[in-house]
Amino acid sequence: MHKEEVAVPGIEKKVEKLLNPFQRFIADQTTSSKVLLLTTVVALAFANSGFAEQVYAGLHSMFGFAINDNLYQMSVLHWVNDGLMALFFLLLGMEIKREVLVGDLSSPSNLIPVLAAAAGGMFFPAIIFATLNLGTPYIAGWGIPMATDTAFAVGILALLGSRAPLAAFSFLTGLAIIDDIGAIMVIAIFYTDSINALYIALSAVLTALLFVLNYLGIRRPFWYLVIGVLLWLSVLSSGIHATIAGILIAAAIPARPKYKASVMVERLAKVTQRFQRLVINRGANQPVLASKTQHQLADELKNTANQATTPLRRWEKLLHTPVGLLVLPVFAFSNAGVQLDASSLSSTLNSTLAWGIFLGLVVGKGIGIPLMVWLTIKTGIGKLPQGLNMWHMVGLGMLGGIGFTMSIFITGLGFAGDLATQEIAKTAILFTSLFAGVLGYILFKVAPSNKVKKGNQYAG
Repeated sequence: MHKEEVAVPGIEKKVEKLLNPFQRFIADQTTSSKVLLLTTVVALAFANSGFAEQVYAGLHSMFGFAINDNLYQMSVLHWVNDGLMALFFLLLGMEIKREVLVGDLSSPSNLIPVLAAAAGGMFFPAIIFATLNLGTPYIAGWGIPMATDTAFAVGILALLGSRAPLAAFSFLTGLAIIDDIGAIMVIAIFYTDSINALYIALSAVLTALLFVLNYLGIRRPFWYLVIGVLLWLSVLSSGIHATIAGILIAAAIPARPKYKASVMVERLAKVTQRFQRLVINRGANQPVLASKTQHQLADELKNTANQATTPLRRWEKLLHTPVGLLVLPVFAFSNAGVQLDASSLSSTLNSTLAWGIFLGLVVGKGIGIPLMVWLTIKTGIGKLPQGLNMWHMVGLGMLGGIGFTMSIFITGLGFAGDLATQEIAKTAILFTSLFAGVLGYILFKVAPSNKVKKGNQYAG
């Protein structure tokens, strides 16, 4: 081994410890994107098979529950879009809160270029779509091309291996999160038909109660779950889309550990010392954790270490797998199945709605994202992340054109009850997301070296 190749003891472990959380996030998003892609293919296969009518009937069948003489029921599709997707928005809200408090979005130097990119990625697509559809019934879909599907976009970056710098993942994640904040605001403000003042007031009271629990230091998930369900029911009845309840709940989840760091260090040290003494004093042939006392101490050590983390981080981690492997695939299967025959494809190609979505996502984000980053650099208010250059920004802009989940979601809100229009929009979203993903992959593949000018970078 050459001298320059000799590893410094301990450094590799420290670096691994530092990178592991984000690497786990990338792995989660990659797995989610694969499952989401498979489910979408299955949904398309069913929609274009002899089972299409049965699937449609199943999704629109009604079920619910009764309290006394009052019957509460919705279609299966409604339960998926208003119920299950509230969990997705809850996870999304927790990710947003964590990023703002301690993540990349907590630092102004990191936030400015990402914020500018996200603004360009929302403004330009909306303007392009509105320009093409102004004065038509399709104008209601102007919010469709605004959001980015994090799972698919990060999944494609992961496929690139070493061609995608680590900074590209954090930049794209921050960009997608801010995009999603914009999409959430659009849903809450512009895709609400009527407001019930009584339920709005009740929702406000329940939200305030969640923040009171946080202020009082209550960490048990039971109370947040009970009040969260009541809040979801209240928002569902208010006229605002029920998934917004997930964002409100996430905002109130405690982001502080139960005890100060000094207290936790002292407690962990004491429990660890007791555990070590038991292990050292065990019988020669007795295995570790053979006694009940050792198991109790191991559990105490685990619980003590768990208290050093925040409920926000623990609950976010807990939701990642069910949302990525259940909620989003069920949503995709329920909403992404469109007929791809000659007639439907012809309708899509001749529709300004479809072209508004395509040009909004591909051109709007493909130009808006890198252009706004370039402007922040030229004006001196922002700097490129270390390891990225403007070619990478063009590639990230194209990956930002993968709308999918949020775009399909907004389609259902903008054209509720108009199935023909929804079919056109969903078909356009599917093909546009595929086109943007492939083109973004190619742009990263042919991107020049990751080196950037010294004056155009910030650390980490």
